[in-house]
Amino acid sequence: MSRAGKYPIIVPSDVQVAVTGRDVSVKGKLGALAYSFSPNVSVDHAEGKITVTPRDQTKQSRSLWGTTQRRLRNMVNDVANGYRVNLEINGVGYRAQTDGKSLTLQLGFSHDVVLPVPEGIKVTCERPTAISFIGADRVAVGQLAANVRSFRPPEPYKGKGIKYAKEVIHRKEGKKK
Repeated sequence: MSRAGKYPIIVPSDVQVAVTGRDVSVKGKLGALAYSFSPNVSVDHAEGKITVTPRDQTKQSRSLWGTTQRRLRNMVNDVANGYRVNLEINGVGYRAQTDGKSLTLQLGFSHDVVLPVPEGIKVTCERPTAISFIGADRVAVGQLAANVRSFRPPEPYKGKGIKYAKEVIHRKEGKKK
């Protein structure tokens, strides 16, 4: 039995939810998202709550029950409050800056890495070594942060590179004389 799927999703008053067939659209102050769920589950929206139930008791239906509930819960929370990913840059001369709709990274290469920011995602640099990605689409925000991190992932010997703010880099001991 799904422990996540059995809880109803409380919809805030400033979020509109529409369930049509197998499609769910969620609209809030930060944007609009859509999701097509599996035919193995059913989704009902009534009285400010969304409930997800499996259509039968097969393993596939029960596994998609919790997945669908969490995806919808994340969509409702993200269009209301937004989703944020923070990155930190460590290394001498490594820094980032935003200008308009692009993110410029100086990561020790012979050239600057200029990355266009997709529509619907806000990128801010509080410090030259801290980047924040904020948006309504959790998948797009997470993918953009992962792409930026992939330019210079953290290395275990000196700790240089781009890492998530809450990520812990396990350091290794270097050569001994």
